[in-house]
Amino acid sequence: MPNIKSAIKRVDVIEKKTLRNNMVKSEYKTAIKKFEAAVLEGNKENSEKLLSEAVKKIDSACSKGVIKKNTASRKKSNLAKKLNKLA
Repeated sequence: MPNIKSAIKRVDVIEKKTLRNNMVKSEYKTAIKKFEAAVLEGNKENSEKLLSEAVKKIDSACSKGVIKKNTASRKKSNLAKKLNKLA
């Protein structure tokens, strides 16, 4: 446990940031799972809607610094491939 006042504050700030990052990460992972479930069902219209939602969540996570730009791009590309295979 830190003794210095500024170090104590940094611990509190890091805890808050970690919670926010985990929340954002959980949101985009859930969106991806919903999309993949729709693809497995073979529902094209629902899959397209869920793809745009998942891409939005991935872009949001990228802009907040939770995931890197290339990681976001790779995830979006893989999702688009799955949707194209469905067609």
